[in-house]
Amino acid sequence: MHPLDAPDDPYLWLEEVTGDEALAWVRARNTESLAELATGDRFARLRDGAREVLDATDRIPYVRRRGELLYNFWQDARHPRGLWRRTTLDSYRRGDPDWELLLDVDALGAAEGENWVWHGATVRRPEYTRALVELSRGGADAAVVREFDLTTRQFVAEVDGGFVLPEAKSRVSWVDADTVFVGTDTGPGSTTMSGYPRLIRRWRRGTPVAGAEVVFEAEEADVSAFGVHDDTDGFERDLVGRSPDFHTSREYVLRRDGSPALIDAPPDAAISTHREWLLVRPRSPWTPGPTTYPEGALLAFRLEEFLAGGREPTVLFEPTPSRSLNYYAWTRHHLILVVLHDVATRTEVLRPDAGWARSELPGTAALGATDIVGTDPDHSDEYLLDVSGYTDPPALLRGDLATGELETLRRAPARFDASGMTTRQFFATSDDGTRIPYFVTGHGLREDGADEPGPVLMTGYGGFENAMTPYYSGVVGRGWLARGGRHVVANIRGGGEYGPSWHTCALREHRHRAYEDFAAVARDLVDRGLTTPQRLAIHGGSNGGLLMGVMLTRYPELFGAIVIMVPLLDMRRYHLLLAGASWIAEYGDPDVPQDWAFLSRYSPYQNLRAGARVLPPVLVTTSTRDDRVHPGHARKMVARMREYGYPVDYYENIEGGHGGAADNEQRAFQWALVHEFCWRHVG
Repeated sequence: MHPLDAPDDPYLWLEEVTGDEALAWVRARNTESLAELATGDRFARLRDGAREVLDATDRIPYVRRRGELLYNFWQDARHPRGLWRRTTLDSYRRGDPDWELLLDVDALGAAEGENWVWHGATVRRPEYTRALVELSRGGADAAVVREFDLTTRQFVAEVDGGFVLPEAKSRVSWVDADTVFVGTDTGPGSTTMSGYPRLIRRWRRGTPVAGAEVVFEAEEADVSAFGVHDDTDGFERDLVGRSPDFHTSREYVLRRDGSPALIDAPPDAAISTHREWLLVRPRSPWTPGPTTYPEGALLAFRLEEFLAGGREPTVLFEPTPSRSLNYYAWTRHHLILVVLHDVATRTEVLRPDAGWARSELPGTAALGATDIVGTDPDHSDEYLLDVSGYTDPPALLRGDLATGELETLRRAPARFDASGMTTRQFFATSDDGTRIPYFVTGHGLREDGADEPGPVLMTGYGGFENAMTPYYSGVVGRGWLARGGRHVVANIRGGGEYGPSWHTCALREHRHRAYEDFAAVARDLVDRGLTTPQRLAIHGGSNGGLLMGVMLTRYPELFGAIVIMVPLLDMRRYHLLLAGASWIAEYGDPDVPQDWAFLSRYSPYQNLRAGARVLPPVLVTTSTRDDRVHPGHARKMVARMREYGYPVDYYENIEGGHGGAADNEQRAFQWALVHEFCWRHVG
C-alpha cells in the first residue's frame, strides 16, 4: 500500500477546496505571510509600480477584426473587470479612438450581484450581429455562456430564445444564426473524467440543450470532445472529434447524412483546415506514402483528395536542429509561418495560388519575438504584428500582403529605464550533453560573462510543447531589472522551442531531462560569473510550479529563493484532482506501478524529507478558484514544510482561477509579493 493510500498523510483534508477547516488554515497562512511581506514602503512602491504598468492608459489596446470593425477588451483602474468595445480602423489609427461600448463587466457584475470575470466572446459570422459571451465567477475555467445582441447591446434572455448555459467547462460555437454546436454538462455521462464535454450536440434555438441531437460522442476516459462549423463561403463543413489525451486527437468531417469521415492523419499530428486545404504537422515521423516526413514538418494536402486516399503532400516547412515551426496563420490568399531560430522568431509568407511561393515578412525583431495577433482570412490579406523584446516595448504593426503596405498602428512607451541593459543568449550543457539555450537581460553582460555577480530572477516552464519566446514585461522591468537585478528565461526541454522532439524527449519517464536542464542553466549562470547560488532566485507557475518544486527537493543548493505558483506538487494524486486526468499523457499514470516508479523519483510532495537538507526560503501562491490545478497541491506542500520546520511563506488568492489573479489590482499585488520576497533573499 502506498503511503498516500494509508492514514499517514495527515493533510488530505486540505484538498477540501472550500471546507471550513481548510479555509481557516488558508486565512491563517495568508495573515502570517502578508504581515511579513506586504508591509512597508518598498512593497507599496512595488505594488503601485506594477499597477501603474498594468493599468497604463497609453498601453496598446490590442484588437481583433470581426467584419468591418475592430474589437478590444480593456481593463484599467476605473474598469478592473473590463470593457468590451469596438471601433473602426480609421478611428483606431487616431490616438484616441471613438470606442463603441458593448459590455461593461464591472457594471454587469454590480447589477447582477456576481463576481464576473471576462472569458471571451465568439461573434457570429458573417452577420456579426450576435455573440456568445463567456463569463466566469472569480476567474475559474468553468464559465456561463450567454447570447449577446451586438445591435441592441443587450443579452438575449433564455425565455426569448437566447442561447444560455449554466456554469460548466463548455465548448460552444456557431453553426448558423439559430443553431450552435455545444458540449456541456447536462448530467451523468455528458462529461469526461477530466470534467470536459464528452457529447457534442447540435442545439437549435428555443429547445432544451439536454434534448438536442447528439452528433458525436467521445469516450469517458478521453480528455474532451469538440465540434465546430466552418462557414467559409464555398467551403462550408462541420468538423467534430475527440482528444483521447492531451497530445492526440481524432478529427472527422461530418457528411451530409451525418456520418463522420475520418481525417486519417496520425493521432499525434496537429491538423487544420482552411478552404480547400488540409495542413498536417506531425509530432513524430510520418510515412503517408513513399516518403517519410520528420516530426515538426508542415505538410499541405487538398482536403477532399486526402479523404479520398490521396497522400502526396506539398512540404511547406522542414525543421533543422536549430529551426522549428512555432505556429502559422492564414490570410485570405496567404499562409504566414512563425519560425523559431534558436528561439528568436522569424516570419515567412507562402502563397498557395502561386505554387506556395515563399518570401519574408518584414517587421521581425532580432533576439525578440514577432507574433501574429490578427488576420482576416475571410475577406482580406490584412495582418497585425506584435513586435517586442526583453528591453524593447511592443509595437503593433498592420500590413496587407495584397498591397505591400506596412504601417505602425501603435508603439507602447517604455515602462522602465533600459539604458545600458542588453539581452544575451547563452547555452548551458545538460547532464546528457544537450545544449540548452537561455536568455539573460540586464546590466553588465559581456561576451565573457558579467562585470560582477548580481541578483538574478530566473524562470522556466518545460512542458506541453509551450515555447517561451522573448517578451517585454514592464512589471518585471520595474520590479526587478530597474533595481539592478538580471532576468533569465531558460528554454528547457519539454517545451516547443525546437519543435515536437524538444517536447517528447522530456515526456513521462524522461521528465527528469527538463529538471536537469534547468539545473544546468543555474550552474552555467554561476560559472559565467553572472550570479552566485545565494543570489539566484527562481519562479514558475503551473507545470512551471512543478519544476520549482523539483528544484526545491532535488537541487536546493543551487538557489537562494524559490517562488512556486499555482503548482502541481503531489504527483501521486494529481490525476484525481480537477483536470489532472487530462495530463496523464504528459506525466504518466501514478496508478500504473511502472509509471509511479518514475513519478515517485521526483514528485515534490513525496520527496520532501525532514531535516535532510538545508532548503532555501520558499514562497508558494495559489488560488481558491483555480479549477484546473487543485489548490490542494500548494496547501499540502506548505503544511508539510511547516511540519518539518522549513522556511515557507504562503498566499492563496480567493479569486483568480489558474492565472492566480482576476484583475490588475490582484496581479500587481501578486507580482509585488514575488519581487519583494525574492529581493529580500537574494537582492
